[in-house]
Amino acid sequence: MFIGFDYGTANCSVAVMHDGTPQLLEMENGSPLLPSMICAPTREAISEWLYRHHEVPATDDETQALLRRAVSFNREEGIDVLHNSVQFGLSSLRQYMEDPEEVYFVKSPKSFLGASGLKPQQVALFEDLVCAMMLHIRQQAERQLAQTIDRAVIGRPINFQGLGGEEANRQAQGILDRAARRAGFLEVVFQFEPVAAGLDFEATLREEKRVLVVDIGGGTTDCSVLLMGPKWHHRSDREHSLLGHSGCRVGGNDLDIMLAFKQLCPLLGMGGQTEKGIALPILPWWNSVAINDVPAQNDFYSMANGRMLAELIRDAREPEKVAYLQKVWRQRLGYRLVRVAEESKIALSDSSQIATMLPFIAADLGCDISQADLASAISQPLQRILEQVTLALENSRVKPDVIYLTGGSARSPMIKQALAQQLPGIPLVGGDDFGSVTAGLARWANVVFR
Repeated sequence: MFIGFDYGTANCSVAVMHDGTPQLLEMENGSPLLPSMICAPTREAISEWLYRHHEVPATDDETQALLRRAVSFNREEGIDVLHNSVQFGLSSLRQYMEDPEEVYFVKSPKSFLGASGLKPQQVALFEDLVCAMMLHIRQQAERQLAQTIDRAVIGRPINFQGLGGEEANRQAQGILDRAARRAGFLEVVFQFEPVAAGLDFEATLREEKRVLVVDIGGGTTDCSVLLMGPKWHHRSDREHSLLGHSGCRVGGNDLDIMLAFKQLCPLLGMGGQTEKGIALPILPWWNSVAINDVPAQNDFYSMANGRMLAELIRDAREPEKVAYLQKVWRQRLGYRLVRVAEESKIALSDSSQIATMLPFIAADLGCDISQADLASAISQPLQRILEQVTLALENSRVKPDVIYLTGGSARSPMIKQALAQQLPGIPLVGGDDFGSVTAGLARWANVVFR
């Protein structure tokens, strides 16, 4: 059996075709979405969990070496890797929030796959992380369908997060492909995420149109200009319908990070001075919330940074504020900071101003955030998103008949307003912001696997 599989930066979901219509399957708590989060007692527990409880083979030298190191480390530390040691989605988030210092937690593994400079052992680790999530999701789906799932069309962005261009894309897709096959998929096909979203929209069209698909996901923004309509529905060769593409490593996560940096980090002492009137360095605060940047996170949680924070507290004019940042470092609370920013961003879709509190740092620590504050904070990444729209249109050399906006950030009034101002007079439509890509992937699976 086959599925459409959206292994997303923010959420994962799968769909099957039922009577010619995509049907999203339940993933967690009655929802078709599984937040892209994973946790375990230790980093090494994930590799041992795959092997010990699911007989997933380590297929090359690096994954075999990682498994040997993992088993040895867990044995030396007296850590028993049980069947439920690895948790996913909101369950993993709960464990992290209960004891952030004692849990290995990763949000959005996909955002790291195209990172430059990854060592072979890091690539092997991310392959195990992705494999564990894909295996869990495949098993969830099989329990509902009572059938074996062995084929999948998996979505991918135009450009993965990373600065390495096509090399980064090859690295990231290679990790996804190997992880999927180790997780039990015998046949794997990749499709661009904006194309998949467009395929779901195409099913509603009765005549051919030039469609600009803008897919703003958690980690990337992807744009495609496509010819769409009834005559294309069942064709496996869509080369002549794809008129232009563009994509960049800016998505909803970047909006959350910028909001946390601009509005929450000042509560933790950012922008302060020493007793001598010298400005405190900004980098530690940026690194604390840059949760999609491996080097930044490694730098922030290093022992050297811990020593520097102690020195900043000693020298700062407002040491009690910098001590809040030290607590973030000590208890590994960076993810929670960005999570609060994300919740505030969502709330501001319906409110002009909200009160944002950080009780996990201090009982009365917080601030009011307005829509104007949000607009100011996200202006830079929003401009990057609009640049991708321009680039896709330049590549296609056509004027679209309609804009199809989708993805987790598609509900933002500010993004809709910015697109309307950039392309006045062109209708802006939407569908299932969180499910259109998955549904389109299932439709494409129905074409390529039939």
